[in-house]
Amino acid sequence: MEVLANDIELNLKAETLPRYIAVEGPIGVGKTAFARRLATTFNYDTLLEQAEENPFLERFYKDLPGAALPTQLYFLFQRVKQIQSLRQDDMFKPLRIADFLVEKDPLFAQVTLDDDELRLYQNVFDQLVIDCPKPDLVIYLQAPSDILLERVLHRGIPMEQNIDKGYLNALNEAYQQFFHYYEEAPLLIVNAEAIDPVHNDLDYRNLVQYLLTVKCGRQYYNPQPHL
Repeated sequence: MEVLANDIELNLKAETLPRYIAVEGPIGVGKTAFARRLATTFNYDTLLEQAEENPFLERFYKDLPGAALPTQLYFLFQRVKQIQSLRQDDMFKPLRIADFLVEKDPLFAQVTLDDDELRLYQNVFDQLVIDCPKPDLVIYLQAPSDILLERVLHRGIPMEQNIDKGYLNALNEAYQQFFHYYEEAPLLIVNAEAIDPVHNDLDYRNLVQYLLTVKCGRQYYNPQPHL
């Protein structure tokens, strides 16, 4: 592992690193673990979702309709607060890797809320999300819903074990739709179905080296499956 870290460090010296990176993707795709590893490599601070702090989340997985609105509003307030702290610290600590993009927050609401709840949520969102800092790079990790479900069950977080497959399918489709039209920052779309950049050093190094080449527009990273 030390050899890999040194190799990456040597490559980074010749690159202009993005100063603010957002890693995104649906539950189970590995965005938080990848963001943590990337932050270690780049020596960046992290801005991470704190799902364990949401008191409504466990109820959401047990009773999606009944707990969807408070769960979503709690996450919205949490993310906006974190983004505000990023803006306030920008002059002093501008190097960040986040495991969320606040602009995509409404897609959860669109999947889980009824029409009246969605109107209420959207009003709150429109009031809170103003002049958010734009990432220098967005990394969207994607994988088929069956793979996501397998990974969610494998990691064994108790409250996630009853996750509804229909909800996961709808969420995955909403992510795909959102990023199909996303143009606010340079975007790297990563097919994460057959790679493990969290635990496999070669997968990780190849992905890091590729993402450093993304300076503008939309790029796709579609590695071949392991033999």
